[in-house]
Amino acid sequence: MKTIFSNGRETFMVLAAGVLLAACGQEEPSQQAADSQERPPHPVEVVAIGVQDIPLEKSYPSLLRSDDEVTLVARVTGFLEERHFEPGQLVEEGQTLYTIEPDLYRATVNQREADLQSVRAELSRAQRDAQRFEQLLSQNSVSRQQYDQARAELGIAQAGVAQAEAALARDEIDLGYTQVNAPVGGMIGLSRVNLGNLVSPGLELATITPLDPLEVRFQLPQRDAFELRRQLEDQPLSEITAILQVSALQDSNGEPLKGHLNFLGSRVDEATSTVQATARFDNPQAQVLPGQFVRVRIEGLKRFEVLAVPEIAIGQGLMGPQVFVLDEEGVARTRTVELGEVAGPWQIIRDGLEVGERVVVGDPSGIEPGTAIEPLPFDGQAGEIVEAVEQAEAEAGEDDAS
Repeated sequence: MKTIFSNGRETFMVLAAGVLLAACGQEEPSQQAADSQERPPHPVEVVAIGVQDIPLEKSYPSLLRSDDEVTLVARVTGFLEERHFEPGQLVEEGQTLYTIEPDLYRATVNQREADLQSVRAELSRAQRDAQRFEQLLSQNSVSRQQYDQARAELGIAQAGVAQAEAALARDEIDLGYTQVNAPVGGMIGLSRVNLGNLVSPGLELATITPLDPLEVRFQLPQRDAFELRRQLEDQPLSEITAILQVSALQDSNGEPLKGHLNFLGSRVDEATSTVQATARFDNPQAQVLPGQFVRVRIEGLKRFEVLAVPEIAIGQGLMGPQVFVLDEEGVARTRTVELGEVAGPWQIIRDGLEVGERVVVGDPSGIEPGTAIEPLPFDGQAGEIVEAVEQAEAEAGEDDAS
């Protein structure tokens, strides 16, 4: 009996220990839950979403061109006697570039001048005869027929003078064409005709390309063109700045060239759904040349009255892109959204958010659905948030590497 009692006491002690352990095991989850409920709210930038105007950072491919480029052509027939430039030289407007056998044309002009003097002398005689016959007619000393004949000869003499003057003017023009002058200033290319060759009207001689200013023509998507027209309600087209982005300048740490828009088309191209636009750029140092492929960025282009959040606030969920929206108790809830364009550090939201909702616009890392949020003020500088997150990630990577 004693042994049996002893075993029963041991059994009772074992059972009691098991009950205590079970009680401890039941209290541990509830303690964890309490700890979870007491976790401090997650501090992050929050803003009541509202419509705003978002600046765009978009560029458009284009080809540099010289709007005033001129191809020189011969206007008269003759041998090419002189060339007054070196290929690749900068020439000035009005500078003489070629001489095409002027002696023949000068001789023709001299002949026309002599012909003009002859017909003018004939005109003087006809005028005197007409005046004399007019006086004689008033005295009935000549017939009316004789007077009419004198007047006819005067008209013929006047016509002869006009013809001689026209012929002289035409030949003087041809004589002027024997000197080929630069119609614009710029860089002249290779001569296409060698000295001594016979040239004829229409033969191309060389090309002059003005390098300052230059023009670019580019195509704006129709929505960008519509938004730009809306912007023109507040400022004229000539005050809208265009930035020329050229890889050659960027490689040499050169400053991008700045110009101004000077044309925006009034119709949409049906084939491409784009609108034509042009801009002019001063190029005094010839930093860029016609024919270069460049990108043009319009300064101040915006999307008006849109909903947008910093791009870093966008996460990826099972249903697609999502953001965190705060409920009435300040707890984060996920919301699937439809994305629009990216405008610099901003992400435009097409659908999924309503004006006035409180949205997490800071770094969403560490936030889960149901997380209590401590709202921090947002100053509207989306770029600063992105830079801060990137810097924190870089520092964390350096710590991991060390």
